[in-house]
Amino acid sequence: MNLKMDCNQINYFKKNMTKTNLISFIFFLFSLVVFSQEIAVLKYKGGGDWYANPTSLPNLIAYCNSNIYTKINSKPETVETGSSEIFQYPFVHMTGHGNVFFSEEDAENLRNYLISGGFLHIDDNYGLEPYLLKELVKVFPDKELIELPASHPIFNSAYSFPRGLPKIHEHDGKRPQAFGIFYETRLVLLFTYESDLGNGWEDEAVHNDPPEIREKALKMGANIIKYVFEN
Repeated sequence: MNLKMDCNQINYFKKNMTKTNLISFIFFLFSLVVFSQEIAVLKYKGGGDWYANPTSLPNLIAYCNSNIYTKINSKPETVETGSSEIFQYPFVHMTGHGNVFFSEEDAENLRNYLISGGFLHIDDNYGLEPYLLKELVKVFPDKELIELPASHPIFNSAYSFPRGLPKIHEHDGKRPQAFGIFYETRLVLLFTYESDLGNGWEDEAVHNDPPEIREKALKMGANIIKYVFEN
């Protein structure tokens, strides 16, 4: 994860932070040193199953620790969208099938987290997209999701995916797509769509995917982790 902050970011916090958010920001800076390899699942409002794929992140963490030599805590934490605790984690993962709702406070907190150095990976577990898109407008009203080309470094950070995001589960049979939101030049949010990486990370018995499909999903997950920790 890139620990550098430019003058524009520092000035933003001076002008816009409430006392509570300032405490969160200081806690975030401290966490970069102490908790630099902790990751979390995002617990959001709206009734969607934010808790879907319970074995996916633990399996991805184990894979990364064994294969790309990260030292991530084996048990991912859970963090709420509006909580100051989100600033502890350089990487937050979001998934589910159903409705998503961000209050104004949630959206502001998530935006502050992302522009101050955090990263959100959203994996569509089938059906999340229409609910998600309307809420992301609250977080970044002046930005749009941009499709990442296959040449983007995230597809080659640890393992090579020359065609971009791999297809893990069929869903509607559409091609897999990776979308991003950039703050200045930094990728702060990744939305993986029509791929379902999280299902591929789950225990083999959950979906009975063949080993090569699970390996493909885990390798792409490792790419995301490595890219986030190094940028």
